[in-house]
Amino acid sequence: MVISWLPFLSAAVSFVFAALVFRRYARRRGLHLLLWGIGLVMYGIGSATEAYHTAFGWQPLAFRLWYLFGAMLVAAWLGQGTVYLLAPKSWAHAFMALLALSSIYGAARVFSAQLDPSLLPAGELSGRAIVTPGVRILTPFFNTYGSITLIGGAIYSAWIFWRKRILPHRAIGNVLIAVGAMAPAIGGLFSRFGFTGILYVSELVGAVLMFLGFLRATTPFKEPAPASQPSSIPHRE
Repeated sequence: MVISWLPFLSAAVSFVFAALVFRRYARRRGLHLLLWGIGLVMYGIGSATEAYHTAFGWQPLAFRLWYLFGAMLVAAWLGQGTVYLLAPKSWAHAFMALLALSSIYGAARVFSAQLDPSLLPAGELSGRAIVTPGVRILTPFFNTYGSITLIGGAIYSAWIFWRKRILPHRAIGNVLIAVGAMAPAIGGLFSRFGFTGILYVSELVGAVLMFLGFLRATTPFKEPAPASQPSSIPHRE
C-alpha cells in the first residue's frame, strides 16, 4: 500500500528539517533552536521506526524507540524549544531540568518494560504492547506539556505579530507551525480507534506544515522596489 511509505517520507522531511535547524543554531545560537532540532530528530526517529515496522514487522528495540521518541517525548522537547523562545530564561531553565529528569526516568521505564506484541492488531503500533504498569500513564503528561507549549506558543506568537501589524511572515509561519503541530495529535486520536493510516498521513502533513512554517517565519517578505528607481537586473536587447 502507498500509505505504508508515508512514515519513510515523514522521517526524511523531519531529518532534513532538523539539519536545517541545527545549521541555523550553529550560526545564530539560541537554545530554542537546539531544542527544536533535538525534537525534530525525535520526530524523525519515531517516523523511521514506524517505517521499519511497516516494512519488516515487529522488532522490540524499534518499538521501544518508537514509543519513547515518537509517542512520549517528541512534543515535549519541541515545546521546550518554544519555552526558551518566549519564557524568561530562569523559568525555561527550570522546566528544562524537570523535562530532562523526566525524560531519563521515562526512558528507563520504557526500556525496562515488558512487551507483549500479541496485544497489537496486525500492522499497528500502539502502547498496548507495554504490559508493565505505570509506563503508559507517563505519556499524557509529556504530550500535554508539549501541546500547550508548542501549539499555544505558536498561536500566541502569531497573535502578537498580527495584533501589532508587524512581521507578517512570522505570523503566517507560526500559524502553519501550530496547525502542523496539531495534525499528529488528531491522527493519534484516530489511531486509537484503529485508523492507523490516518496517523501516518497526519504525521507527514504535520512535518511538512511545520517545516513550511519555519521557512516562512525565518524568511521576510521582500519589499517591492520603488517604481521611480531603475531595476538592478540588467536587460539584454
